[in-house]
Amino acid sequence: MAQSSAIPPSTAEYGGDEISALVLDPGYSTIRAGFAGEDVPKSVVPSFYGIIPTDSGSKYLYGDNSIHSLLPGIDIRNPMAKDGTVEDWDLATNIWEYAITSRLTNPRPSNPLVKLDLKDREIYDEMTGIETNEKPLEENPLLMTEPGWNLGKNREKAIEIAMENWGCPAFWLARNGVCAAFAAGKPSALVIDLGASSISVTPVHDGLILRKGITRSPLAGNFVSQQLRLLFSTSTPPIPLHPHYLVSSKTAIDAGSPAQATYRSFTPGTAPSDSFRRLQEERVLTEFKESVVQVWPGPGRFAAHSQSGLPNEDLAKAQPGRPFEFPDGYNQMFGAERFKPAEGIFDAKAALTPPSPSADFITPTPSQSLPAIIQSSLSQVDVDVRPHLLGNVVVTGGASLMQGFTERLNQELQALYPGPRVRIAAPGNMYERKYAGWIGGSILASLGTFHQMWISKKEYEEHGAGIVEKRCK
Repeated sequence: MAQSSAIPPSTAEYGGDEISALVLDPGYSTIRAGFAGEDVPKSVVPSFYGIIPTDSGSKYLYGDNSIHSLLPGIDIRNPMAKDGTVEDWDLATNIWEYAITSRLTNPRPSNPLVKLDLKDREIYDEMTGIETNEKPLEENPLLMTEPGWNLGKNREKAIEIAMENWGCPAFWLARNGVCAAFAAGKPSALVIDLGASSISVTPVHDGLILRKGITRSPLAGNFVSQQLRLLFSTSTPPIPLHPHYLVSSKTAIDAGSPAQATYRSFTPGTAPSDSFRRLQEERVLTEFKESVVQVWPGPGRFAAHSQSGLPNEDLAKAQPGRPFEFPDGYNQMFGAERFKPAEGIFDAKAALTPPSPSADFITPTPSQSLPAIIQSSLSQVDVDVRPHLLGNVVVTGGASLMQGFTERLNQELQALYPGPRVRIAAPGNMYERKYAGWIGGSILASLGTFHQMWISKKEYEEHGAGIVEKRCK
């Protein structure tokens, strides 16, 4: 008799606490993978991949070392869409498999017969026989995270890859908002996730997401990078952005003086693509965001006046500047302007805009600002639940590590909701903030009580990929 797809398997089916479950947390910028029960992911791999032309076609490159290597004609792409869902499943599967097998498990075994001559092959074949279809995760259940707005067809594709391509004995799909709440030790929370490509606000109540309350906006880490590019190009004089690979040598100079560097030149056919340059520029911008960019902590918005009547920008100018040296040696002290790139997240009117409109440029609207999407999210949930969510605000994502972000968020929330008590949980530990989704998945998959939740291979074969919609709510 077939087991009902709504009934979980018995606890004994996966050997109690002995299972070595894996947790995979894919994002637009990086993929995090590791063993359940550990504190941080052992494998953090870029979601980007490289393509280089070869005589026999195209060669694909995965991982930090490969995609940052200066190779003729290298082109950089990303299989993820900007909303955090998968666009190219074939390439996403390859990168995820690389993230798991490069650091956590062994890669797919190659056929040992290839290295033997014909006579030895026959002897080997008679003695052993070859298991040609061995799969990389046959011994590891897999918990995978997904955004709260993921489509049903994408969820079914994820379980197909885990079961068919990788041979997982068991699988579970967890919402990353719920995982981030669990990482903070909260079954109910308002999860604010600032990633590379989008900000999302996810209300979680008793371990379940309130789907109608999920809101998102593109004003995230990449938006701040875009604002930085605009700030540099409109500075007087403009600040050129030369990535490390273009600089052959440089001379030490005084702050504000033009760079004295020798730049690398390429003969025809040896230059990397524009996408490679953009990725390398992004590394410089990330370093700048981590060391210089600040969020105006308040009170009030950066473009407003303080209680004393002075513009907040004048107060910012009175604060000590922050130095930064670019790869070509150009260096400068950044004063009040370091508050401008991130201000658009909270105040769309304060965002820098290009002289001429561009299709690639994100021009923020007031409804996309963080206070607006939080307000929109909370307006969709029950009135009785709102105070509880505001008392359990969880901040996660790499872009939330900008200095002053949590102070400003606290001030904006108190201005929007003066009645309820606002409490923000934002771990000071960089790993806990960046990898909250993965850490929550790691906690979940290592719980003894969770073992009965897994979707087993047997159930998948009986009910098909649709089981994921019934079981993983």
